[in-house]
Amino acid sequence: MTRTTRTTLPAARTARRALAVATSTLLVAALAACATPSGSAEPDDAGSSPAVEEQTLTVLAAASLRDVFAELAEDFEAEHDGVSVALSFAGSADLADQLLAGSPGDVFASADTKNMDRVVEGGDAADPVVFATNTLTVVVPPGNPGGVTSFADLAREDLKVVVCAVEVPCGSATAKVEAAAGTTIHRVSEEASVTDVLAKVTAGEADAGLVYVTDATLAGDDVEVVEVPETTTVVNTYPIAVTSGAADPALAKAWLDLVTGPTGQAALAKAGFGAP
Repeated sequence: MTRTTRTTLPAARTARRALAVATSTLLVAALAACATPSGSAEPDDAGSSPAVEEQTLTVLAAASLRDVFAELAEDFEAEHDGVSVALSFAGSADLADQLLAGSPGDVFASADTKNMDRVVEGGDAADPVVFATNTLTVVVPPGNPGGVTSFADLAREDLKVVVCAVEVPCGSATAKVEAAAGTTIHRVSEEASVTDVLAKVTAGEADAGLVYVTDATLAGDDVEVVEVPETTTVVNTYPIAVTSGAADPALAKAWLDLVTGPTGQAALAKAGFGAP
């Protein structure tokens, strides 16, 4: 009886061990079958969503659009996960030159049709859409130290008047106003953008300057506006287009739709821009 008992116990232990190993093997196989393959977009253990692909939308825009486009960029990024809007502001002529020279950009917004036409003719954009208009006005430092009261005063040689260079839209508009009014402005400098003109007036480096109505509105109490009828005769038209080299044309078109849609048009009107 004793020998029989010693023989039976090891056999039972062996059977139990075999059963445990088999159960463990089946469990591992089941877990492996349920595991998420490497690179899958399934949620992690915490249930979080997969990482969103990062994208950058590069928008080249006329300097006068700085604040409006900065506001719209926040709205755009909020509505497009993983998208960052890179805004580049300068004179429209400089931006057109950059695109024609091969610089990257997904959207181009010009302050005139002339520079947009250059880009379209060069094959770097197509199908531009007009989204806003703007006119010039005369601004002076607070207190109007030069005593400017009319457009004709800008011809006075005792005044330091700053304007945009003729190559950029605000400069071209200035030349047209001069021609229509029969007045030659006594300019002491010509700037590359309308924001540069405004900066010289606000800094007290000029007695007067010609800027867009929108820039004068933005400057607030830093300048005084001298309203003269001559400046309202010339209207600048603002076109926008998706560039031929856009990395993601659909995303670029979404920005164009924002600018030309209700949200963009409301922001532009608030800033003082005219309707297309």
